[in-house]
Amino acid sequence: MSTLEIDRVRKSYSNLAVLKEVSISIDTGDFLVLLGPSGCGKSTLLNMIAGLETITGGEIRIAGKVVNDLSPKDRDIAMVFQSYALYPTMSVRQNIEFGMKIRGVAPAERETAVKAAADMLQITHLLERKPSQLSGGQRQRVAMGRAIVRQPKLFLFDEPLSNLDAKLRVDMRTEIKRLHARLGTTIVYVTHDQIEAMTLATRVAVMKDGVVQHLDEPQAVYDRPANVYVARFVGSPAMNIIPAVLEIQGATANVVFEIANRPAARISGIAISEEAARKYGGRRVLVGIRPENFAAADEARANLVIDVDVVEPTGPDTLVVFQLGGAEVTARLPPKQAFPGREAHLSVDTSRVVLFDADTETRID
Repeated sequence: MSTLEIDRVRKSYSNLAVLKEVSISIDTGDFLVLLGPSGCGKSTLLNMIAGLETITGGEIRIAGKVVNDLSPKDRDIAMVFQSYALYPTMSVRQNIEFGMKIRGVAPAERETAVKAAADMLQITHLLERKPSQLSGGQRQRVAMGRAIVRQPKLFLFDEPLSNLDAKLRVDMRTEIKRLHARLGTTIVYVTHDQIEAMTLATRVAVMKDGVVQHLDEPQAVYDRPANVYVARFVGSPAMNIIPAVLEIQGATANVVFEIANRPAARISGIAISEEAARKYGGRRVLVGIRPENFAAADEARANLVIDVDVVEPTGPDTLVVFQLGGAEVTARLPPKQAFPGREAHLSVDTSRVVLFDADTETRID
């Protein structure tokens, strides 16, 4: 059963369209991440699900019930904010149980719920402290505890880790993933951090300018991005997008790249549909190759012979930068595999190559 259905939802401020016909459906227990840069509409969409923003058009349904006109308190949701939103004069215990107290939950039931949430989040020893006595990570745990005791149909997270330092972000990612596994809850989570999206989500909606560009499982978004925007947004370093000409050879295709001061390079054996072969044969396309899909090779097995421009050692691997097809390309190789100013032989995993239309920048299937 779908816990959340967003059906052709629109949001406009005067003549400015912020969300344009957004449709997303997630099932009970899904972890949906709304991913995109600032201004793409992801936080506006979350606020509309929460009832904090009005809807210009379309419907939002939670557990099959249209909630367009319901107030936030009637939507059976719990929200965790970027700013924690804790009451500074209340203890941790009082912050966690405050919502239950307002709803008239019995003291014994409140105590049981607070203890269970505190044990799960490992904050039992903090229950009598005030928020000012807590670290950022501890405050975020308290905010999560306050949401957990609600036992809502839907949890909403609005960039909850953006105020934390790098190590705490990693720790809290683990806590949120563990929480989702334990509770089996349905979560909608907003972030601009694609690592958070890949780590946490069961479904990712990549957004740009109020439009969902790609909605799928994280690995599918990474391996087969719907368009060049998604390819470049998801992944670090980003997918290389390289202009080339497509040659058709039987049931497979070759892509031919120009290389400065060298003969043209050819990568052969790329799978392509008959329809795409008829449409794009002999035409210019964009070739998407992830940095890790390059490998060092001996001369006999190499797809490419390139001149190395820059080498960036990172410890576990080395990023090698070179020019191909008029684009700057990055390969991720084992340490010490190539050096500046030297020629290098590379192979490409053709099963992982993605082709895009050069004009529309959408994926060629």
